[in-house]
Amino acid sequence: MANRNASVITEFILLGLTDNPELNIILFVLFLVIYLVTVVGNIWIITIILASAQLHSPKYFFLSQLAFLDFCYSSVFIPKMLENYVTGQRVISYHGCLLQYSFVSMFLTTECFLLAAMAYDRYLAICHPLHYRSLMTPMLCTYLVTASYLLGCANSLTHLSSLLSLSFCGPNVINHYFCDIPLLFQLSCSDTQHNKLLFTVLSGTTSVTTFLVVVSSYLGILLSVLKIHSTRGKYKAFSTCASHLTVVTLFYGTVIFTYLDTSSSYTQDRAKILSMFYTLFLPILNFLIYSVRNRKAKEAMKRIIMRKILAQ
Repeated sequence: MANRNASVITEFILLGLTDNPELNIILFVLFLVIYLVTVVGNIWIITIILASAQLHSPKYFFLSQLAFLDFCYSSVFIPKMLENYVTGQRVISYHGCLLQYSFVSMFLTTECFLLAAMAYDRYLAICHPLHYRSLMTPMLCTYLVTASYLLGCANSLTHLSSLLSLSFCGPNVINHYFCDIPLLFQLSCSDTQHNKLLFTVLSGTTSVTTFLVVVSSYLGILLSVLKIHSTRGKYKAFSTCASHLTVVTLFYGTVIFTYLDTSSSYTQDRAKILSMFYTLFLPILNFLIYSVRNRKAKEAMKRIIMRKILAQ
């Protein structure tokens, strides 16, 4: 049956968010604006970090990688959504569907490990400030980022292999705006118990491991901050990790609640709403949080703009 995948089901139909033609026009404009701001904003963050010597530090190195992930992540499915709104068709090929989820899984897993690495970086910066530069070396930063990508690729390839082992010979309608793995399990005419177990184990291991790193890092930060006697010192310590803590809370909150239940009671409307938050809005929120609320980033932006103006 596994070899019949391509001959039985050659395409899937993505229902999207609504069947209302008027709402589709509004959603097209909304998602186009979101995508343009996400792409331009995250490329801008990467540019100012690369162009500003003052931002050549581990914190901003990780931030540039997060911006790159958000750019890639949004580009996996938003262009397809926009194409479907323009053409009026909601079709995605069988292989395109599997590849779409594979890339979503890869970038999502990579971001989990990257956020954990960023939490560890903040822990060292606040709890071990005197030894920070000797501990968080450029080589260690490179290792952490490389490991995040490798683990993301390994997770994605495992899920792709799992999906390729399934047969799809029945309904091909996906009540979502992208190919999400719990919905593919529901459409398969194969026994998916092993696949569901594998998905739960891998997702649970990734989520729990990275979440524990984040929690333990911030517990260490909290204990260190409580030892600071001055209010100004406490505020300065918290302000250095406020942006990252906000992003982590939003990211893990929505992802965990989205994939908490992979059984038949998986509620598609809830999943679509939560998925919209971490797939569409969080990448643009990351840009706003790290650029608007970050003093050094704003100063770097001003310097680059002034250099461009004076060079004319």
